Amino acid sequence: MDLRVVLIGYGTGGSVFHAPLISSVPGMRLAAVVTGNPGRQEAVRERYPEAEVFDSADRLWSAPEGYDLVVVTAPNRQHVPLARTALTSGVPVVVDKPVAASAADARSLAALSAVRGLPVFPFHNRRWDGDHQTVSRLVGSGALGDVLRFESRFERWRPEVRRTWKESTDPRDAGGILFDLGSHLIDQAVTLFGRPRHVYAEIDTRRRGADTPDDAFVALAHPGGTRSHLWMSATAAQLGPRFRVLGSRASYTVSGMDGQEEQLHAGLTPRDPGYGIAPPESHGVLGTPGKSDPEPTAPGAYHEFYAGVLRTLRDGAPPPVTLADAINGLEVIEAAMRSARDTAVVPLDDRRPGDQ
Repeated sequence: MDLRVVLIGYGTGGSVFHAPLISSVPGMRLAAVVTGNPGRQEAVRERYPEAEVFDSADRLWSAPEGYDLVVVTAPNRQHVPLARTALTSGVPVVVDKPVAASAADARSLAALSAVRGLPVFPFHNRRWDGDHQTVSRLVGSGALGDVLRFESRFERWRPEVRRTWKESTDPRDAGGILFDLGSHLIDQAVTLFGRPRHVYAEIDTRRRGADTPDDAFVALAHPGGTRSHLWMSATAAQLGPRFRVLGSRASYTVSGMDGQEEQLHAGLTPRDPGYGIAPPESHGVLGTPGKSDPEPTAPGAYHEFYAGVLRTLRDGAPPPVTLADAINGLEVIEAAMRSARDTAVVPLDDRRPGDQ
C-alpha cells in the first residue's frame, strides 16, 4: 500500500517542489493538499485530481489516521506549530527549511519527536544538487587530496525588493537571505566537512527599501582544517562560480546553478527523460593549471530525499536528513549573526549536533 502523504501549503514550495517530487516516488501517493487559496485549490484539482483538497488543516487533524506523512511547506513561522500538531496527532512530518526560526525552537521539536517516537525530516533538498553530489564524490574519492578551502555561492541579481514574508523583520518569520539561502549553503558545507569550530560572518542589507539582510558572507573553520567560504546575495550583477574547491592535489570549479529548480518550474518531474541531467557545456573543471579536464556533473535527484523518507518509514533505514542536522545548521546561523553583530569570530562547542 502506498504511503499516504498530505501536503500543507501549495505556494511555490508546495507546487513546484514537494508535490511533483512526492508524486514521482514509487510507493508514495499525494493523498491531500491543504490550501485556502481558491486559485491554488483549482490548480491542485487540475494537476492531482486524485488528491483531496482541504481549505484548512483542521480537516486533517480531525482524522489524522488517514495519512502516513505530513509535509509542511507553509511560511516559516508556521513550521514548528504545524509540525508539533502533526506529531501530537501521531503522524511523522517533513518540514521545509528552515525547520524553525531558532535552534531553541528546533530543539523543542526534537524533544517532542523523541517523546512521540516519530521522526521529523528537514527538507534539505540541495544535498541532491548534481554539482554538490559531484563535489561530495570528489572529496570522498581523494581526487582533490586534502580539501584546503571550499568556496560556495548562491548569488542572484534581484535589485527590486519583493514584499513577502521572507522580507519580514519579525524574528518568528526567519526572514532574510541567511535563513533562506544560507540554510542550504551551511548544510552542504557541514555535510561535507563537519560541524565548524569557529564561525565568522559579514551580513548586510544593501538594497534600497530592504528591511532584512540581502548580502552575506560566512566563513567556517572545520575540525579537519578545511575552511568554508560561503557567499549568498541578491545583489550580484555578475555571478561567481557556484563551487570552487581547492585541494592539495587538484581543484574543482563549476559555475551556474543546478537545473532541477528550473526544470520543476517548467513542469518537468523526475519521471521525465532528461530530468536532473546537466548539459556538457555546464560541467565543471578538475585539475591543476595546465592539466585540467572537464568533470561531468552527477545527475541531480531531489526525489531521492523522499525516497529516503519512504525507506525510513517502511524499512527503518536511517533518515535522509535528521533534525539534529537542522539544529546544527541553525546553531551555525545564530553564531554567524552574533559574529556579524559583534565583528568577531564566534567559537562553537564540539558537542554532537542537536544535543540538548
